[in-house]
Amino acid sequence: MKKTKTRLAAIAAVALSAVLACGVLAGCASDKGEQKASEQPEQTAAASLEGKSLNIYCGAGMTKPFQEIADAFKAQTGCEMNITFANAAQIQTQINTTQEGDFFIAGSADELKPVSDYVATSTDLVKHIPVLVVPADNPKGIQTVSDLVKCDTLLLGDPESTPIGKIAVKAMTDAGVMEQVKQSGSITTSTTAPQIAEALAKGEGDAAIVWKENAGKDGLTILENSGMEGYVKTVPSAELTCAADADAVKAFSEFLQSETAKNIWTKFGYELV
Repeated sequence: MKKTKTRLAAIAAVALSAVLACGVLAGCASDKGEQKASEQPEQTAAASLEGKSLNIYCGAGMTKPFQEIADAFKAQTGCEMNITFANAAQIQTQINTTQEGDFFIAGSADELKPVSDYVATSTDLVKHIPVLVVPADNPKGIQTVSDLVKCDTLLLGDPESTPIGKIAVKAMTDAGVMEQVKQSGSITTSTTAPQIAEALAKGEGDAAIVWKENAGKDGLTILENSGMEGYVKTVPSAELTCAADADAVKAFSEFLQSETAKNIWTKFGYELV
């Protein structure tokens, strides 16, 4: 009888262990099921912008990085990205005239002032660094802003319509050479920084002031300690008051702060704020 009781106790213990094990396994399975269920809303949220769209204005000098950022956002959310790349003056006129659009990605905070009535919020994204560049052989021996008086052809942005043009005028004025350079007739202007850099790379000038990210072309040299170090700006992302879809605007604002967006900016030579 004693042996029988011992066997029954052993069997009961094994059975209890089996029940507990099943309970644990069931609990694990349940947790996994709950985890998958909790992941589902994120996937749904990512697809929730299907059929929605954003209308964005962006400075033409930032075309390559911003187009890649927009494409990445579309791939993640399904949101259509309608982007107008132009110089600041053109964008400002369009916003003030049409009173339409969701975002303005400007070359500097100063470019938001003419459309301030339509700016809801603004967030700094990356540094916008102006640099003095010359052809690789630097035939005029230019080293600083003061040396720009040596140029037969100086390539600059249009100061009436581009941030980089305004900065160039300010830098030369502060260096005391603006009037001399102006009187020499050496200045040739363009409406975007990429066009300036392209022309210099083709041998169409002796020097230029452009954004750092536009200067990475074969045959060009960025001059260090040139006097441009004090004119760094920031690229702001401005949400416009005329934005049409709050959900899409919020999602893209958050995406602009993501590692994906930041990595794209830095890949193209920008420095994070």
